[in-house]
Amino acid sequence: MTETTSAAKREGTAPTKRRKPRGEYAKSAATRTAILDAALEVFAESGYRAGSLREVAERVGMSEAGLLHHFRSKSALLMAVLDHRDELARELVDFDLPDGVEALRGLVRLAEHNASIPGVVELYCTLSAEATSPTHPAHAYFVNRYESVRESTTASFRRVAEAGRLNPGVDPGRAAVATIALMDGLQVQWLLDPGSTDMAQALAEAFRSMISGYDLAGLEQVLDARSADASSVDAVETSGAALPATADEASEGDEA
Repeated sequence: MTETTSAAKREGTAPTKRRKPRGEYAKSAATRTAILDAALEVFAESGYRAGSLREVAERVGMSEAGLLHHFRSKSALLMAVLDHRDELARELVDFDLPDGVEALRGLVRLAEHNASIPGVVELYCTLSAEATSPTHPAHAYFVNRYESVRESTTASFRRVAEAGRLNPGVDPGRAAVATIALMDGLQVQWLLDPGSTDMAQALAEAFRSMISGYDLAGLEQVLDARSADASSVDAVETSGAALPATADEASEGDEA
């Protein structure tokens, strides 16, 4: 024990831990994000097994030992990369929206976005297939991820049903499973032959067969725009009625 600790005990107080300046925390967080972005690129380009920690570290401008200070192993880095990718995807898909149809439209936006990042899509397809083995480092991640996505998608379909817009015979739970299976299958077909299918269009078509008025989003926007225009016209007419009379009108009023 150090003398400081002993003295603190004699005085009946515990030693206070020095806090790092907030700037250091911000720097550390920025470094972790840079590592995750670089690792996502490396794993997307070379695959998880072939992508090396050294290459990731080089892209961030640090040593491999420095990288391991933030992530203790390659598998730990992989888990963080997958979580990081999920955070980016959540910016496009909000399953907490009260409008279930709009939440599902987010999946279509995600499919459209995925078409711009083939390397990441390939990484996910490869890892999800490999992770069916219980010994794979990403096995638990994919088990939990599929369970979570099934629950969220099912909840969105339930809200669609509660709004009276789910077509007869469509079960929310089965619709969720079919949606996930469709997205996974479309990704494989698209990776093998990008010209064979439009992932976003195919997913939207499936939703049209399950959801009444799925394409009403465009109509709703037009109606909202017309409503806004009408409000503007009313406001102008109202303000016009309250304008003071012109000089001629005022004089005519005086003569009367």
